[in-house]
Amino acid sequence: MTKKQILVPIERIKNKILLIRGQKIMIGTDLADLYGVTTKRLYEQVRRNKERFPEDFMFQLTKSELDEVTAKCGHLV
Repeated sequence: MTKKQILVPIERIKNKILLIRGQKIMIGTDLADLYGVTTKRLYEQVRRNKERFPEDFMFQLTKSELDEVTAKCGHLV
């Protein structure tokens, strides 16, 4: 392992995984935090490199899904 590689504790990742529409997902802010970038930068890179991501990599939450996620995840309020 090189100096640049940092292992993230599995519990830190597990706690960010949510079940929405029967799929395990991570909210963009949590994913950006995991990679150490801003949410804006994460979305920008996904848009610029669409061919690198599966078609179902990202989707928009409905209002009710967003309300449910916000209720479960206090850090998103």
